[in-house]
Amino acid sequence: MRSDRWLLPEGMEEIPPAQAWWIEQKRAELLGLFQSWGYDLVMPPMLEYLESLLTGSGQDLALQTFTVTDQYTGRLMGVRADMTPQVARIDAHFLRSEGATRLCYAGPVIRTRVKAAGGSREPLQFGAELFGEPGPDSDCEIVRLMVESAALTGLNDAQLDLGHVGIFRALVAAIQVDSETEAGIYDALIRKSASDIEQATSEAGIDRALRSALCRLVDLSGDSEILEEAKGVLSCCPEALVSLDNLTQVGNLCRRFCPDIQINFDLAELRGYRYHTGVVFALYAPGHGQAVAQGGRYDDIGREFGRRRPATGFSADLREIMRIRRARGAFSEATDSGEQIARILAPFDPDPALAEKVKELRLGGAVVVQAFASELADANTVGSSADALSAKLEKIDDRWQLVSLQIERES
Repeated sequence: MRSDRWLLPEGMEEIPPAQAWWIEQKRAELLGLFQSWGYDLVMPPMLEYLESLLTGSGQDLALQTFTVTDQYTGRLMGVRADMTPQVARIDAHFLRSEGATRLCYAGPVIRTRVKAAGGSREPLQFGAELFGEPGPDSDCEIVRLMVESAALTGLNDAQLDLGHVGIFRALVAAIQVDSETEAGIYDALIRKSASDIEQATSEAGIDRALRSALCRLVDLSGDSEILEEAKGVLSCCPEALVSLDNLTQVGNLCRRFCPDIQINFDLAELRGYRYHTGVVFALYAPGHGQAVAQGGRYDDIGREFGRRRPATGFSADLREIMRIRRARGAFSEATDSGEQIARILAPFDPDPALAEKVKELRLGGAVVVQAFASELADANTVGSSADALSAKLEKIDDRWQLVSLQIERES
């Protein structure tokens, strides 16, 4: 008989009660936030036929997707690793609305591998997608909603990074290299290795000004002043300047609507290069290397579902945000606001008067635990929450009354 039946697969985890309640509370608050901005909730299926699930998403998502065989048809199905393509399909094929459509979601996804050490293969992904509006205003709205979502979960000090995949796309198109050379330049840019970019472009016999522009992308990172410098660097490529202008417009709007957040521009940021088509953005929490929320423009995906639509959106992992807050020591075992929910002990008694009193207290927001006789002997053992019991119901003068109870759980 195996002695390790309790072990979970790598990257899978159980969430204990206090943290699970925090996650569920924040999930409800986030959906309420999205609704207040006019975003409608959708619930895509966990499993879909593989060709539909991966349409337009690129090879990166394919590597993250578990596959199973449908016992009804024999066709391959995939367990969703990202909900964004599913939401794009809902907009393009199911809703088919004209004008701007705002959709939101919150649910688990499953991935074949973790993105970073200590991460989860079962993120609780939440996000918002805006379809039908191509201008910088829609990108700014999504960025604002991403920032406000992070603040709602307690991440008020996150830094915003902005980039634009169109700049690199334009430069690559101008140098007219084969796909293998493009992949090498892309890899070098991700590693921020100007020397490797220089070598790859030199061997291809590329125009010196374009080679210099590609190499300089590595260093074009910083505040808004970097955008002015970039104009000179990219003057050799008019199409790249168009993307730079779009990035500048989005950045200016974000500064006006989010004046308190630090904004960094990074022209070598190519997150989701094979998937995104324009501005890309991410939030970073101090002391945490991975983005806590990210997104961007992805105008082409709807075409695969028969209806090309402008699209921009963001997503984040609520479990990962909880881990960050826990690491900071700011995680409250009761509620994130620090408010204590009253927890009241009551006997397991069929008295109708007691039942009425318990109902009244629960409707008022209190937690009432009707303990069994074995539990009443030691109130510290009641329930699995870390909250202390604050009072108990006792029958005094033929009436059920609250009596203060100063009991704390043993550490």
